[in-house]
Amino acid sequence: MEARYPSESLTILTDLVLPGETNPLNNLFGGELLARMDRAAGIAAGRHSRRIVVTASVNHVAFNKAIPLGSVVTVQAKVSRAFKSSMEVVIDVWIEDRQTGDKTPANEAIYTFVAVNERGAPVSVPPITPQTELEQERYDAALRRKQLSLVLAGKMKPDDATELKALFV
Repeated sequence: MEARYPSESLTILTDLVLPGETNPLNNLFGGELLARMDRAAGIAAGRHSRRIVVTASVNHVAFNKAIPLGSVVTVQAKVSRAFKSSMEVVIDVWIEDRQTGDKTPANEAIYTFVAVNERGAPVSVPPITPQTELEQERYDAALRRKQLSLVLAGKMKPDDATELKALFV
């Protein structure tokens, strides 16, 4: 299977925050943002694998900045690493100033998707070849996160988590 570049999975969704999507403080509901991130990440994973994909886990979400009513919000998702049938997708969320066009980082997340066939069974996905320094950093970090997850789930012995152990020795 031929490797693909993270840029081939790039998905950008831009939308406004409307009144029905806000909490009593007039900020975007966290659940609404999670849904937007899930859609963007699912499209990115599908672009990479060219298969049906399902959300396997939400590994990390950081609500760093409230997103006010009326904001222009951009959700950017890109596959950071592909394993056998799973793909880690990194999501960056930006708020755009409507007057200047300046974009401010607001939130971030990491989701995992699994490619499946028509019966829902996992299928292999192409590997990733990072092109930029940031893509390489995210690619390397993805393996450490996967090893940590496997160790915590009891599916990998801590001594076998070589990339994770390298952080501490």
